[in-house]
Formats: sequence, C-alpha cells, structure tokens
Amino acid sequence: MPYLKPMEAEEKSSSGYGKPPWIFKGRALYQLHLVKAETARAFIPKEFRLVEAFGYTLGGFFLASYEDSPAGVFDELVVIAGIVWNPPTSCAWAARVLVNSDEACVHGRKAVGLPSQVARFSKRITAIPRQQKSKTNGFLNMIGIGNTFNSPKDCMDVQVTEIEGHTAADACSVNLNTAVPLLKPEKWMGPAIKMSLPSFSGHTVYNPNLLKYSCQIECRVRAVKPARVSSPSPGPKNKKENEKEGSPRHQTFSSMDSTAVETIENGENLCVSVMLSKPVLALEFNCLNMQVEAPIVVSHCSKNTLGGGS
Repeated sequence: MPYLKPMEAEEKSSSGYGKPPWIFKGRALYQLHLVKAETARAFIPKEFRLVEAFGYTLGGFFLASYEDSPAGVFDELVVIAGIVWNPPTSCAWAARVLVNSDEACVHGRKAVGLPSQVARFSKRITAIPRQQKSKTNGFLNMIGIGNTFNSPKDCMDVQVTEIEGHTAADACSVNLNTAVPLLKPEKWMGPAIKMSLPSFSGHTVYNPNLLKYSCQIECRVRAVKPARVSSPSPGPKNKKENEKEGSPRHQTFSSMDSTAVETIENGENLCVSVMLSKPVLALEFNCLNMQVEAPIVVSHCSKNTLGGGS
C-alpha cells in the first residue's frame, strides 16, 4: 500500500491539542505479552498480515500516567493486540485505548484513529515488606533487574473501569510491582534512551482510514518485574446488575440489535484475553517525554467498508 500525504493539520487538531507534534510527559509501564494469533486477528484489518510464530504474536499493554500533555493530567491504558506487517515495516496495532479524559478520548478517536474510550482509573497504594539485599544479586540490582531493586516499599493497584454513557464496566486490574511514583529521586532509574514506536491505527467508525503514526520517545528505562493483571469478576451479582431491567447497561443494550451487543461483548472479552496473556518483558519508562507525530494516511476507506479490526 503506498503511503499518501499526511492528514491536514485542521483535521488533526482537536480542542486544545493544537497542531502536531503533540508532547506528553510523565511515566509509563510498557509490558510485552505473548498473545494468541487467533485473538489478535479479531482486531487486525484484513489489509494487514499479522506477524506471528508458532501461533503467537507480540502484544501487551502500555500503561501511562501523564503529568503534562495537551489534555492536561490524565491516565492511559493502551491494549496492544499484536504486531502487523505492511512492507517495508511492521507496527503495533491497538485493540483498545482507555483514558480518563474526555478531551484525550475525542482527540484519539478523530485525530489519531484510535479505538479510544473514556474510563475511570482507581489507584490504591499498598505497603509491602522490603526484601533483604542479596550479595549474589548485587550486580542485577545495580542495573535494575534484580529482586531487591524491583521490590519497593509500596506497590500500586490500578483498577480500570470503562465508561459508556451512564454505564460502567470493570475492564481489568493492574498490580504494579514498582513504586508509583518513585519516592526516592536519587534511585537509579536506568539509562537514558531514545526510541521510536511506530503504530498503525484507524479503521474505526470515527476515522475509517487506515493510518500510520509514530511516537518518538525519550526516557530513562529499566527492566522491572511484570505487573500482575486480573480480569473483572465474572460473578453472578455483576451480571445480574448489568442485565437487570431498567439498569443503564440494560437500557443501552436494549436499544441495539443482538449482533451489535454480541460484537461489543466479544471485543471486551478479547481485550481482557490480551491483558491476561503471558508476559515476557516489562519496561518502566521514567522521565518520559513522548512526541506523537501527525498520522499519515495509508489507505482511504469509507465507513461502509468496515468489517473487522478495531
């Protein structure tokens, strides 16, 4: 597919975002998982080929807390379905983007072509006992991947609840094994690096075109123990509340046909499957400075051509 001209700045800017590039500052956890190829394919447009081996692709999530951005302070959870291939490059594909900012949600949908949704991020810090230092693990601790270094005095549970109109449904819970935020600035946070994270997006009802954009990142990075992810409780109580006649979620679903309801629920379940897949690497980004470039149109599409993907 030949790349076309970048989208016009007027189309790109939304509310307070202004013209690209857009700058985001804060900290983040980038966690890579082995995701089943059949799960990832549910989100990938047919125009792309999934990069896979032995039935798996590389997906995961990007959990960020921005202290400075065009939308102000907000949190973001990007669920990455997998890696797609479109010669001469391969890029990540986001299955879901959850943010606790209406402005960031609208901008993500319309300007960047992301499957953004408003959510609530509830954070709870828990004190945990600090492990005794091990002499044999000294070097690993120095470079940021030892047990002692990655066992801080506090850990944080982040409960993410997706909000749709007047309804709310728990998406997942993420238990961070590193202190958030770092309470000791003098602690070594890893080497300073520069990297580029290219991604494809679009193919949504808000932006049907297939797009490509890049995030230029400068940060301090270190390997950490993977965060533990748990799914929302499937208990009968929650299910009954959602299905109860007169409840907001029941009213929303009752106005839709059965196929649309099934599509939404399947998408939510598949996103949870991505989050619960096996983690292989977790990287903590501190002093994060991320510059998001203007997306480029890869292929023009109409809403009538939307079939699969995000």
